[in-house]
Amino acid sequence: MKRSAWVAIDFAALQHNLRQVRAYAPESQVMAVIKANAYGHGVLPVAEALNSANGFAVSCIEEALELRHAGFIHPILVLQGHQNFADLQTAASNKLRLVIHDYAQLQWLEQFPLSKPIDVALKIDTGMHRLGIPASEARKVYQQLNDNRHIKRGCWLMTHFSCADDTSCDYTDRQISLFRQQTHGIQTVRSMANSAGIIAWKASHANWVRPGIMLYGSSPMLNGDRDKQGLKAVMSLYAPLIAIHNLNKGDAIGYGATWTCPEDMPVGVVACGYADGYPRHAPSGTPVWVNGKESQILGRVSMDMISIDLRGCYADVGDTVELWGKHISIDRVAALAGTISYELLCNVGNLCQRL
Repeated sequence: MKRSAWVAIDFAALQHNLRQVRAYAPESQVMAVIKANAYGHGVLPVAEALNSANGFAVSCIEEALELRHAGFIHPILVLQGHQNFADLQTAASNKLRLVIHDYAQLQWLEQFPLSKPIDVALKIDTGMHRLGIPASEARKVYQQLNDNRHIKRGCWLMTHFSCADDTSCDYTDRQISLFRQQTHGIQTVRSMANSAGIIAWKASHANWVRPGIMLYGSSPMLNGDRDKQGLKAVMSLYAPLIAIHNLNKGDAIGYGATWTCPEDMPVGVVACGYADGYPRHAPSGTPVWVNGKESQILGRVSMDMISIDLRGCYADVGDTVELWGKHISIDRVAALAGTISYELLCNVGNLCQRL
């Protein structure tokens, strides 16, 4: 079923953003993170556009298999690792690198007879406290993995940052220091930096960087500016203008009558809403782009419609409105709606048609 709103994906912008990653971290290899259907952008076309990346990172085995079945031969890092015995054999057969982050995974590796050894990366918890082996156990577990006959030599070491988007906080420095301290002297491949680490924490770059959100043209930093960071919007969200009303001063707009016209004015209705992934909590004043001019939404977002301010705009029914993209930064929309660009991209990208 096709709804009225649609997204356009700019693959040239995606490739530009990959070049920016390399400009920020020229000594590192790039593991492009394309989990969750490439953040809603479409995993196979994104992987094709990012074919020059050194490798790909995905969440789970199923996402990795989609890439392998499509013919991609890049190194693939499975961030959640194996979740059962069957995953181990699948990973070995398809040359996937599994992240080891839990002791149960170690037990399965020791118990399960594999026909061929697998590649792994040991995830160390340096402060995120989500996934990972305690940092104090890193050396012991690394040796355990190195001694396991089912694992190829050259286990990687990795960690993940929790506060790298905030340069005023020293937590990332502490995570980097702990990672280095607990892995000192181990001669192997390392990976630490996410998008924020790539931009703001050069000490984290190591052998591989793992860019995610910056590839898709959104700033990974708190109050970040994609333009200042040299990033280009990859996804643009559009919808048609389906009605224009000339309302009177004092007329209220939408559910709850939360916005009232301060004067006689034209108000447009755009065929997009929270059923299309647009954030329901976007307040009045959230920007939109209408025929070369920035305007704003008025009142509450409905399931299928948004009202917009057409004062000073030349517009006709049937015109296209940009809700975010090249002119309206998704970061602005997300901040006003009290969410993050990651959520908006995933929601809209997986709900709207692509044209």
